[in-house]
Amino acid sequence: MADQDKLPVRLGPVPETLLWNLYHRAYEARQPRTVLHDPKAIELVDRLDYPFEETFDPPHPLLAQGQALRVRTFDDAVRNFLAEHPDGTVVNLAEGLETQYWRIDNGRAHWLCVELPETAELRRALLPDTERRRTLARSVLDLSWQDEVDPARGVLITAQGLLMYLRPGEVRELIAACAERFRGGALVFDAVPRWLGAATLRGEKGPARNYRMPGMPWSLNAGELPKVRTAHPGVVDVRELHLPRGRGPYFGALTPLLYRLPGVRNLRPTMTAIARFA
Repeated sequence: MADQDKLPVRLGPVPETLLWNLYHRAYEARQPRTVLHDPKAIELVDRLDYPFEETFDPPHPLLAQGQALRVRTFDDAVRNFLAEHPDGTVVNLAEGLETQYWRIDNGRAHWLCVELPETAELRRALLPDTERRRTLARSVLDLSWQDEVDPARGVLITAQGLLMYLRPGEVRELIAACAERFRGGALVFDAVPRWLGAATLRGEKGPARNYRMPGMPWSLNAGELPKVRTAHPGVVDVRELHLPRGRGPYFGALTPLLYRLPGVRNLRPTMTAIARFA
């Protein structure tokens, strides 16, 4: 694609993290033995006028594969929901340029993406709304987005790469509001451990030389997962979702051990979990 045909993109610090996610997902999708078939992500990277490599450095293969496997964990949770509720509604909170719909849509479900206005504008330009899939320009903390959801045929909410950028009280209120409004539904979310959240709040750089991740006010160690149930009496079950196996020794043999060793399970950079409501 010629440079003049590309779409310029400029985002604030937290919304910009969607480009980091997209960049690494597309890199992994280009690998010969990829763990995530995602041609739409490759297409989006090629369509954007953005200095990916200058900003984020060349992709690190291990980091990119880990990101893709985390995405697959979300995919599997949504796929399981659609198997039980083929006409249900999937609500993606602040998913940015996630392309899950193109990977697992069943042709019947309804999808609602709730985004900040600047992100919603970019998403609509690249991924225009359809009859069953639309983007709502609204903060996830503006709970009026819940009025846009029909819970009659089942609801699954995803918060991928979102909650860590909210304050602890905001996370608790959001989970409580979802539990109260969508009884019988569920929330799939990810969390960073406390050591990583603290590092971002100190302004420490991550793996990229030129890019500093925004501060992450909310963090949760794997051993603290039961605390999520205290957000609302309707949260009846919370459990961690394990990554699928990937390529190489780290994601093939070592990662499964990290879930079982108490001394190191909180060292993992992210944890994916599901909270069920009743």
